[in-house]
Amino acid sequence: MTATNSPSSEASPATAASPVLDDERTDLLAALADARAALTRTVRGLDDAQAAVRPTASELCLGGLIKHVASMEESWMRFVVDGPSAMRYDLPEGVTWGDLAAGTARELPRWAVEHRAAFSMRPGDTLAGVLRHYEDIASRTDRIVAALADLSATHPLPEAPWNEPGAVRSVRRVLAHLVAETAQHAGHADILRETLDGQKSS
Repeated sequence: MTATNSPSSEASPATAASPVLDDERTDLLAALADARAALTRTVRGLDDAQAAVRPTASELCLGGLIKHVASMEESWMRFVVDGPSAMRYDLPEGVTWGDLAAGTARELPRWAVEHRAAFSMRPGDTLAGVLRHYEDIASRTDRIVAALADLSATHPLPEAPWNEPGAVRSVRRVLAHLVAETAQHAGHADILRETLDGQKSS
């Protein structure tokens, strides 16, 4: 991975000819796998309807949380391979970041609509399908990380109010972020499951 964009592919200038799993990336991928497992355990024994229930005051449901975490991981892996072009935050004409923050935007950007939709179970979604998709994304993450030449390689972060201007993110920091966010949402999911039927994931 370099500071310039590469074609959308798992084989970018950042990848080595032969995948090498050194101790560091083995540990990072193991930590991410543990966090994923903690999250998916929270839906064990549930059906599609239960996975879509919002049992707390928030809008979160268990199936939606897994969809969100899967989408987040997929997005960050696109960033690792393709750079900031993989995480564009374009706004519709005439819409400002202030409009979005205030909830007064006359039109929401597509990425914001997709982000919101990822938190819920939509018509046609099944828990089995959500889990299968998450497994596919996890497998792709493992392949990408195994093939990367250097975990210290960086890309600039895309322009957005939540990113400091000029900030960059290394592959190592991306993986650390994925572990932290997945674990955080596993905790949220634990609360949702206990509220739903009194069960705990551990």
